[in-house]
Amino acid sequence: MNGATDAVTLHQLLGRIVYFHALFIEPALRPGAPLDPAPGCCAHSPHPNPCARTVGELLPGSAWQVLWEIATPLAAPSKGCPTSCSSCCATCHVSAAAAVIAASWAQTEYRTYRQREPAGALVDACASAATTRLGRVFALQHSSPCSRLKRTAPQALPPTEELPLTGELLALWADPTTVSRHPVTTWLNHCTSLDDVQSVLASKRTSP
Repeated sequence: MNGATDAVTLHQLLGRIVYFHALFIEPALRPGAPLDPAPGCCAHSPHPNPCARTVGELLPGSAWQVLWEIATPLAAPSKGCPTSCSSCCATCHVSAAAAVIAASWAQTEYRTYRQREPAGALVDACASAATTRLGRVFALQHSSPCSRLKRTAPQALPPTEELPLTGELLALWADPTTVSRHPVTTWLNHCTSLDDVQSVLASKRTSP
């Protein structure tokens, strides 16, 4: 991944996360099953990754830092690392924040549409996919490999028709360079809350 076009695309996708989180998820958040914090980053593991680049090196002033700002009020994105995270692995940092965001989105959407808690396996699958997909893109953009980053996404992820926001988040980050060739679920842009999204989903399920 390289070039100004790729950077603009990533900034747009990060902006979309901020937009959807502020518009749809935050107003619908309520106490639920707590999310498990991620393990400490690879830079502070018993066998540190010598190739990792640090938070202090890559994230100050970066658009990617917005993921941590969203994730921190939702759950503890990491544990086992120093209070000052400037020496932490930047890729672990981004991946952990992405996992918290995806899990919270899946929980919030599922509760709103079905009025009950989602299965833990569904939340874990969304978090794992976000870890892999956003972490991989970050690592490629910044040449920052990470020994903790998983290479394959889990199966049975929610389609955009079931959990539109979470499904779109995961679909867009599977391969951001194809975004322009594969339009996203554009009807979401005409909704103003998860209640609106739920109404559209209901009409789609009942239409012949």
